[in-house]
Parts: sequence; structure tokens; C-alpha cells
Amino acid sequence: MVRDLSKNNELILEARNVTKQFKVSKNNILTACDNINLSMYKGKTLGIVGESGCGKSTFLRMLMNLEKISSGEIFYKGKDISKFSKDEIWESRQHIQMVYQDPGASFNPRMKVVDILTEPLINYDRLKKEDKEKKAIELLEMVDLPADFIHKYPHNMSGGQKQRIGIARALSLEPEVLVCDEATSALD
Repeated sequence: MVRDLSKNNELILEARNVTKQFKVSKNNILTACDNINLSMYKGKTLGIVGESGCGKSTFLRMLMNLEKISSGEIFYKGKDISKFSKDEIWESRQHIQMVYQDPGASFNPRMKVVDILTEPLINYDRLKKEDKEKKAIELLEMVDLPADFIHKYPHNMSGGQKQRIGIARALSLEPEVLVCDEATSALD
């Protein structure tokens, strides 16, 4: 899963004047993100820093098209994601993956790790069900977890182990963009 990260000027993700406001009461509006501009190029790493509560996670959810923007535009490969059809959203999700701040909250507690890791691949017809265990073990090796983890449930893992599973799951589809919301905060 090693990629050539040589110089590339292909603009893959762009935010233009993105603002997110929440109505907190009849007369009060909270501005979580205010007029944010960002350009992400293929093969590059970009970090967003800020104090706790400044809107970083909200902004990332908007980049993922999980949260609607109040104003502005977000483009993936030149297309405005706010205008995506359900099919276009589905298609884009295999190319833009996210590692959540609390990965455990994104796992189905009734699913074993083998299913958590391979569900995206099966959903996008990239893996046959009979190859699940082999692929899950390969993904576990990428994040330094033992093969026997495929039989574990989320409640049997530490926060750091859940975070590694979240990272492996996000990488499983070999996305063009990997959005990480404090991806190392829970690692042990």
C-alpha cells in the first residue's frame, strides 16, 4: 500500500470561505467555523491546529460531507460536495476516509474486528467474503496488532487499540484523502 508521494500539483480537496453556524437559542448563534479557506494537494500532508473547541472537528465533518456547511463551498476534485447526489456521496466515501477522534463510537459493538476492518472493502466490492480473514490480518499487521485480534470485539480493546483499528479500517480502501481527527490522541 506504498504510494509515490513525489511532487504533484493536483488539487484534490478545497474549502472556500467555509462557515458553520449553530443556532443555540432563539437569539444566539454560535459560529464554529468562520470563513475557512484550505487547499489540499494529492500526496501532501496538511495539519489543522487550534485550541480545544475551536471548530476543528466540525470542519473535518464538513470536509467529509457529514455536516452541512452554513455558507461557502467545499470541492472534491473540482466538484462541489454540497451538490453531490446520494450515489456521488457513496462513491466519494471510498476515496475520502476519516479516522475519528473516538474510533470506538464509530464501531458496531456487535461486530468482530475482522468484520469492522473488511466491511468497507466488501461494501465497495473490493473483497470477497472468503478472503476476509487474510485481509484483516494484513491490515492488523500495518498497525502493529497481532493476528488474533480479528476475533475481538470493540469492548475487549484499549482506547489505543481501537484507534489502531480505526486507522487500519480507514486505510483499507487506500483513500486519496485521509482525514484524521486527533488520530494519535488515544494511541498507547
